[in-house]
Amino acid sequence: MPQISHHLLLCATPTKALCCPDPALGAASWDRLKTLVRELSLDTPDRPQGIVLRTKADCLRICGDGPILLIWPEGIVYGGVTPERIERIVFDHVMGGTAIEEWILRRYALSGSAAPTNN
Repeated sequence: MPQISHHLLLCATPTKALCCPDPALGAASWDRLKTLVRELSLDTPDRPQGIVLRTKADCLRICGDGPILLIWPEGIVYGGVTPERIERIVFDHVMGGTAIEEWILRRYALSGSAAPTNN
């Protein structure tokens, strides 16, 4: 069974326009995320650092500033995710280990022991 490095959950096709008022932006961000993960072979099961999973979500319960990207296991939520931001997030955060502080909306403790914090 492959090890999982990161799971990227992108709220890109919300059923309510409140989250992401421009559906085309959500779709473009999702397309860029899929392409990058594939082009960089981040989805390869034998990747030494672990596989990067991606999921298109309908709702991450953050109503605004979308598209929204939640990165597991760090519990970091990015807002205003565009195709250009997806690139930097993948290169800097996912591959480089450095979060992009100015784009972070929230941080969650995914262990379930702490409440979310707003940034």
